[in-house]
Amino acid sequence: MSATAFAQKADGFDAELEAIRAKYQIPALAALAMIGGEVKANGAVGLRRLGGTERVTQNDKWHIGSCTKSMTATLAAMLVEQGKLRWDMRVGEVFPELRESMDPMWAPVTLEMLLSHRGGAPAKAPENLWRNAWAQSGTVLEQRTSFVNGLLLRRPESEPGTKYIYSNQGYAIAGAMLERVMRKPWEELMRTMLFASCNMTSAGFGAPASVGKVDQPWGHKGAELRPVEPGSGADNPPAIGPAATVHATLPDFARYAALHAVGDRLGTLFLKREGFRKLHTAPGGQDYALGWIVAPRPWAGGDALTHVGSNTNFLFVVWIAPAKDAVFIAATNCAGKGAREATDEAVSLLIGKLMK
Repeated sequence: MSATAFAQKADGFDAELEAIRAKYQIPALAALAMIGGEVKANGAVGLRRLGGTERVTQNDKWHIGSCTKSMTATLAAMLVEQGKLRWDMRVGEVFPELRESMDPMWAPVTLEMLLSHRGGAPAKAPENLWRNAWAQSGTVLEQRTSFVNGLLLRRPESEPGTKYIYSNQGYAIAGAMLERVMRKPWEELMRTMLFASCNMTSAGFGAPASVGKVDQPWGHKGAELRPVEPGSGADNPPAIGPAATVHATLPDFARYAALHAVGDRLGTLFLKREGFRKLHTAPGGQDYALGWIVAPRPWAGGDALTHVGSNTNFLFVVWIAPAKDAVFIAATNCAGKGAREATDEAVSLLIGKLMK
């Protein structure tokens, strides 16, 4: 079936998505394919909240979890291109007032190390810092500063630059570096620079639904799929915002991802080809670049870019095939058993139909 013919069968795609959703018994499932900058399939089935009657739509907002990381790295690349940051900018250089108190191993850690998970940042946040982060006392900038300062007092988990350790904490430090240099909160930088440049009018932070309303999907917790009331406790704390707190509609996220699909070849108005190539190039012996996992796939015609995100209440997956100018996304409003399988199956369905 051609991409054009498949795009004309939206009802059929919803039926196929519904079969996947029912198979894995998850609340809702959405998926989208974009090729050549054009949406070829966009479907959404199921409920925004179990126990309710509100159904998801093609323009609902989904929490993207750790797919936020590629956005933070892209924002950093924009600032590097503008001459306001350097990839080799060091923690000790950005936070000179902490040079005497921070563990000395942090001082030479660079922005690039942190964004590629090679800065020695811990995989798990120290318990007292995580507890304080959840208290969410003060502005988002104050919360992140307190969290990062606490991290820098402790010795890195490994010698910086020697080992890959996937770390939300490392991205929090990187985000704080952007904030210090620009003197603005990461959230403001994201809105005014990245979201605006990509025309992501739906993008925001935290759980996508309004407090007390079912105007967007609710997340669901655990094996029992308990609906999580929107609000400050429904998402990761702002302290690790640069790692995992963005939400957006699938069409908006696809527009952003499509720019990464063509960026290496064409560049964009907000970032040149060299910046995209930097973001998409993994260090030797590693498949994690800067916010993206690089994974060669035959259907992609070469290297694909991918990431999975979850705040434990939602799950989101994206695959990009730069050689085919293609983007595939799937999302669900739970993250337990069946969520990963359902989103993977939805993406595989689209790839199988469109990558002929």
